[in-house]
Amino acid sequence: MFLSLLYSLVQFIDSYDPPLKGLQEDLNFVSPRIGEVLEAVGPIIFLSTDTKKLRNEGFLSPYHPRYPDILTNSAHPLRAQDLANVTAYREWVLFGYLVCPDELRRVTSIDIALVVLKENLVLTLFRDEYILLHEEYQLYVLPRILESKKMAKSGRTKQKEADMEYNVAKQVEKMISEVHEQAILSCDAIHRERRILLKQEIGRMVLFFTDQPSLLAPNIQVHFYIKDMLLGLFCGFISLTQCEVIWYFQHVGVASSKSKTARVVPVDIDPNDPTIGFLLDGMDHLCCLVRKYIAAIRGYSLSYLSSSAGRIRFLLGTPGMVALDIDASLKGLLQQIVHHLEHLPKPQSENISAITCDLSDFRKDWLSILLMVTSSRSSINIRHLEKATVSTGKEGLLSEGNAAYNWSRCVDELESLLSKHGSLRKLYFYHQHLTAVFRNTMFGPEGRPQHCCAWLGIASSFPECASPVVPEEVTKFGRDAVLYVESLIESIMGGLEGLINILDSEGGFGALENQLLPEQAASYLNYASRVSIASYKSPKGTAGFPLPGHESFPENNSSIKMLEAAMQRLTNLCSVLNDMEPICVLNHVFVLREYMRECILGNFRRRLLGVLKTDNDLQRPSVLESLIRRHVSIVHLAEQHISMDITQGIREVLLSEAFSGPVSSLHLFEKPADQHTGSATESVCNWYIENIIKDVSGAGILFVPIHKCFRSTRPVGGYFAESVTDLSELQAFVRIFGGYGVDRLDRMLKEHTAALLNCIDTSLRSNRDVLEAVASSLHAGDRIEREASMKQIVDLETVIDFCIQAGLALAFDRLLSEASGAILEEGAPLIHSLLTGVVKHLPDGVPEKEEIKRMRTVANTAGVVSDHDSIWVRSILEDVGGASDGSWSLLPYLFATFMTSNIWSTTAFNVDTEGFSNNIHCLARCISAVIAGSEFVRLEREHQHQHSLNNGHASGGMDPELSSHMSAEASINSTLQLFVKLSAEMILDSWSETHRSHLVAQLIFLDQLCEISPYLPRSSLETHVPYAILRSVYSQYYADTPSTPLAIMNASPRHSPAILQAHASPALRHPRGDSTPPYYGNDSGYFKGSSSHSQEHLYEADISSIRNTRRSGPLDYGANRNKVKSVESSASGSSGPSPLPRFAVSRSGPLAYK
Repeated sequence: MFLSLLYSLVQFIDSYDPPLKGLQEDLNFVSPRIGEVLEAVGPIIFLSTDTKKLRNEGFLSPYHPRYPDILTNSAHPLRAQDLANVTAYREWVLFGYLVCPDELRRVTSIDIALVVLKENLVLTLFRDEYILLHEEYQLYVLPRILESKKMAKSGRTKQKEADMEYNVAKQVEKMISEVHEQAILSCDAIHRERRILLKQEIGRMVLFFTDQPSLLAPNIQVHFYIKDMLLGLFCGFISLTQCEVIWYFQHVGVASSKSKTARVVPVDIDPNDPTIGFLLDGMDHLCCLVRKYIAAIRGYSLSYLSSSAGRIRFLLGTPGMVALDIDASLKGLLQQIVHHLEHLPKPQSENISAITCDLSDFRKDWLSILLMVTSSRSSINIRHLEKATVSTGKEGLLSEGNAAYNWSRCVDELESLLSKHGSLRKLYFYHQHLTAVFRNTMFGPEGRPQHCCAWLGIASSFPECASPVVPEEVTKFGRDAVLYVESLIESIMGGLEGLINILDSEGGFGALENQLLPEQAASYLNYASRVSIASYKSPKGTAGFPLPGHESFPENNSSIKMLEAAMQRLTNLCSVLNDMEPICVLNHVFVLREYMRECILGNFRRRLLGVLKTDNDLQRPSVLESLIRRHVSIVHLAEQHISMDITQGIREVLLSEAFSGPVSSLHLFEKPADQHTGSATESVCNWYIENIIKDVSGAGILFVPIHKCFRSTRPVGGYFAESVTDLSELQAFVRIFGGYGVDRLDRMLKEHTAALLNCIDTSLRSNRDVLEAVASSLHAGDRIEREASMKQIVDLETVIDFCIQAGLALAFDRLLSEASGAILEEGAPLIHSLLTGVVKHLPDGVPEKEEIKRMRTVANTAGVVSDHDSIWVRSILEDVGGASDGSWSLLPYLFATFMTSNIWSTTAFNVDTEGFSNNIHCLARCISAVIAGSEFVRLEREHQHQHSLNNGHASGGMDPELSSHMSAEASINSTLQLFVKLSAEMILDSWSETHRSHLVAQLIFLDQLCEISPYLPRSSLETHVPYAILRSVYSQYYADTPSTPLAIMNASPRHSPAILQAHASPALRHPRGDSTPPYYGNDSGYFKGSSSHSQEHLYEADISSIRNTRRSGPLDYGANRNKVKSVESSASGSSGPSPLPRFAVSRSGPLAYK
């Protein structure tokens, strides 16, 4: 059948070229009938094009046009019903006059054709195939009109109607010639005005039906007229809206040529028209409301039809109907109508949706009745029936029948009505234009987030456009629909990200967080003190920066309004996407809520990685923390409108950026070697290792013990080192990345330190013979042999640099553990208290049990262990198997040879930092920790070896583990004392009148070593360097004189101006109890000075007498100074984690003078 029809179509096209000419000839015999039909639909077309009348008369509103509070309508329901078909009427007119051009010579046809042609440029034939309307009229209609005009002119003397025909033809010719240009100029403006009207009315209608659903699904008694009117109004409204939306996309990109000038003129269609979104959203809401109450509508319709059966039967028995001479066929059809209505199922059951009935026969019979009574051959016409029944004072038979016809469609054709008038599946053929218009309007000034649902919902109907005859189309159309939805979702999520990022910018919430930095406040106060009071009160930042509260002034209202608008749009969009039903396209389901969650979390991850660094440099952790908090606050604002836990997702993102290994690794204490971490943590940790510990940029990184931070001589990237290594900054790092970030940074520090310790091991192995010779010469007192042997040590300066770098790593990890402990105490004080209490009662033993070792490691990470450095180095050596060679017994000799390095000639002590200018104080930390850690590891291995030889049998007496621990402390003490002895001997032996620039720095170095190490009492240093010398050294730095660098001079310091100091009254540092762990040099109690001093100064003390003299405590060398009694134990072999004070009033500082 299909092939035969196709063959006939091909024959028709071949017979007529062009085919339109054949249509005009074939339809010539029915042309008058077509003209009559087109004239009949003229009034409704005129009404649909009169936007002013539609608005003023309320044809598209359920309210009274002049009294909005009154629920009524001045438009007749049948006229409103006609509006539902006006799109078809317009197509009839365009096609009708194109194939029957002679009908344009009717007087009324000119106006009908004019209003329709002026609004359209194209005429759709099939899908997105169209013809240029005006060109076709000029090619195929205008010649017929000119021909009729010529015939009328030639027959003017033969018939009276010739003049009239000539004038009409002339008017048609003028209309066709001029309407093309009018359409190009005004068609978009006409439709834009109509879209604005529909936009206004559709919003009111959605509110109306949302607030009054009973008027869609009548559960209460409401007057039938209002019901009928609302049904027609609803259908007419969505039909007009559908027409306008499709017209808009049909004409996007259309170019029409003017016949006179033969040039192509593009039609000006605004791609940023926001009314499209409103119309789509309104149609979607109205159709959803109907579908929501479809069961109630069917129930009401069935009830109405059942009641109308009695009214129609009553009307058929009225005297007027009886008096009519109705033929048998018409009477049979009327009885059949009553029969259909009386045998409808009764809607008494609650499950109305289960009722099935087909009323197509009823509608067919009623249409047959209308055809009979409107036929000129029938003895009973339509006016007879209306007059015979309307005299009863009620609705006439025709009114009842027409109403029953309309309501019957709500029983079994409501879905088809929605599909016909509310479906936008034809927009598939313009889906690329849809995407472009959506992107241009969705997030524009008049865009609304709630429109997203309608734009996305269109795609569900796209596959319906596919022809079942062509199977490939189903796949193609479905794929295009899926791509369309994905493209829109991408745009929506991009808009969501944009709104969040607008609020999370410096012009957004960042503008509300402006705070003056201390230096800015000082600058402003200095400036304000020099200007007048009026300018002082000015809200504008007089010092070049905005003052807090500037956003409250009127000139800044626009920015605040922008923030409020962005916040409102964000919350609205989140609420809409959260409540949106899943979008189903074939077998694809799109849940916008899930996309929104992934979008928010993905944007947070990108923002986190984006703000980690600024211009390839690390962002300050405190600034990073504030940015994260600001972003999270915006996410919390959106989360209030989302029925999902976004906060948990934020935690997951932060966790993934701190730890990205397998979940099983989280439950293991021993982390695998190949454990991965998140990119954010990896980036930050690498930056700290490369720029602070290794100082690859050469910024002159210096550890400042007194301030617990690192400093640099020039910026490391965008900041000085102090800005990113301060204790508060590290606390911010811990708050951001948590324990996993701390573990990763600690592990990287250990890996780097392990490599440095391996260099020490390599140096011990390669220089073993030389170090043995140095040890022999030191014990034999052969200075010449010692100096000769020390010159043979390979890469001594390099090893010193590595040890200083290891000391920097130790200091940094100690800062990190202290920051971690502070955050733990702040966030989980009970756990911190538990760790602090437990670590005091952990048994000391060598070797330690695995559980005790784990607990001590955790406590060390939290900064609650006093001996952080030795425990940390011990764990490194145990992990890498270090200190396993016998050459490690020569470690103190290797360290002692450091005293002969050239590095001391450039070393200067700084009273402001209580450290050295080249980080030599970190060398003391390294020496103390490496000696202690290596001794613990060595004794532990010896204990294990002896235990294996004894086959596990313990010897009697005291606990072997405790005994081993005591022997380890004693071994550490003796090794450190040996190092101090050897170092002091080298220092004093190398001193001479011409070579003493290193003396002061080396003596302070040994003093700091005693301060740092918990295993080396200060009395051990007095054995080799009397306190009188140290007191004299410190007095030169902290004396009450202006600040001037000390220089080594041949003259006495009494005659040298280089001993002047800055502060008039040095401050005492309170001595620290044994319960407080010693910490760096900043706890040493040094007086605060104001300048850095050189150690090149001549002291009057007789160095030669120092070598032969031993004193037992600090000396009183001033009559006007307080006499202080030393409280340090005289036992030089005493040991413990907290040595006694060097001075009575301070652990490590000089005497206070009054």
